[in-house]
Amino acid sequence: MHYKVVVFGVKDTSENIIDFIEKELCKVDLVMTIAPKVLEHNQVSGFKGLTFLTEKYGIPVFEADSYFLNDEKTKKFIEENTFDLGIVMGWQRLIPKEVLDAFKSGIYGFHGNCGYLPFGRGRSPLNWSVILGDTRFNLNLFRYDEHADSPNVFATEMFQINEHDDIRTAQYKNMICSKNLIRKLVTTYMEKGDIPIHTDSKDYDSWYNKRTAKDGKIDFKDRTRNIYNLIRGVAAPFPGAFCYAGSEDEKNKVTVWEAHPFDEMIDFSGFAPGEIVDIFDGKPIVRTVDGSIRIDRYESEAELEVGTVLL
Repeated sequence: MHYKVVVFGVKDTSENIIDFIEKELCKVDLVMTIAPKVLEHNQVSGFKGLTFLTEKYGIPVFEADSYFLNDEKTKKFIEENTFDLGIVMGWQRLIPKEVLDAFKSGIYGFHGNCGYLPFGRGRSPLNWSVILGDTRFNLNLFRYDEHADSPNVFATEMFQINEHDDIRTAQYKNMICSKNLIRKLVTTYMEKGDIPIHTDSKDYDSWYNKRTAKDGKIDFKDRTRNIYNLIRGVAAPFPGAFCYAGSEDEKNKVTVWEAHPFDEMIDFSGFAPGEIVDIFDGKPIVRTVDGSIRIDRYESEAELEVGTVLL
């Protein structure tokens, strides 16, 4: 079987892109995703099964038994079929060389940062950008090779990360720019066949480290802006920022989904960093080292009260 346009994905953002391509650009001939059992050994924030797309659009969906696409079932499928263009959206692993080589026009995906590739290679770039307080994101649509985030750039678009964004609203902006870039890619593929890339970057290598759920731990001895950036950078659909009420016991865990800087002038020196100084409309006001933060939405089995110290 020959598949002209193939989308790789495992998330709700993957579904969004497939909808866009189907409705506005061309037929998607195949979706490559992972079987639900793969989640037993891989953390995938925002995972969404995509087999329903067969009924919705008539698209064949192949479920790999490995997130690295190195299981025997996937190897056999790649060997027995031919492919033209691959588009990756919501796939957080490298694509092996054997799969890359099977696509005549290449496999293309996204990576971005505040600068230009190869600056900012690595994991969770949009999360890191919010957490670090970056105010712009340069999104690259690039051709994959066997290395991570190589500067084989087809096209780029930039968007703002403002102080009101959290990771989800940043994803919205990312999706808008992704669609613009995919439109350019598919149009070029359909009209010219050959897809030009440029590799002449003058930037230097730098890397974002892998993030796990435990990296969402809040330190209320940190500055308010850093606490705020962390909370909005790991909000849903990611695991969320967290702390503990009184003692670091799982029964006292507090997952903070939304918060905002509250005040940096009121004298809260009589309270320790992390201590709840008051509660309004069910929203704790917590002292930080340089001010205070208002927790707007959280989950906890522990009851939060004035005087509770969040650790």
